[in-house]
Amino acid sequence: MENILPRREARENAFLLAFSQTFGDIPLQEALDNHHECDEEHPVDVFGQRLLRAYYEHSAEVDDLISAHLRNWTMERLPRVSLTVLRLGLAEMLYGGEKKPGVVINEAVELTKKYGADEDYQFVNGLLGTVAREQGLDAEPEQL
Repeated sequence: MENILPRREARENAFLLAFSQTFGDIPLQEALDNHHECDEEHPVDVFGQRLLRAYYEHSAEVDDLISAHLRNWTMERLPRVSLTVLRLGLAEMLYGGEKKPGVVINEAVELTKKYGADEDYQFVNGLLGTVAREQGLDAEPEQL
């Protein structure tokens, strides 16, 4: 039986696998299988797999959205961490079943703070918030 991780951990583990994929071109299922065999410390659970599949199935649309919101930048110039976080965040926000953009944005910012350069989280926050507003999604974080 597969472990179900807390969502934050599931997102982080999915991010780590997606980030590693930026260094090679391995099909998603093969990458998941390899990851399962080689990285017991960062398992990708069912939720994480759904996030990765959403990104891979909609990668062209997600990349087009990112490109459309870049000002004086190109996709190639974006830091890999920021780009990976944006891709997963947009995939979850637009193609995930839960439709909680505020949560997605907060989690994306936290991942970028943890793995990215000092100020990259501001860019990630701004782009995801802009897309959420343009798509008519409520980008406000949920009140606890």
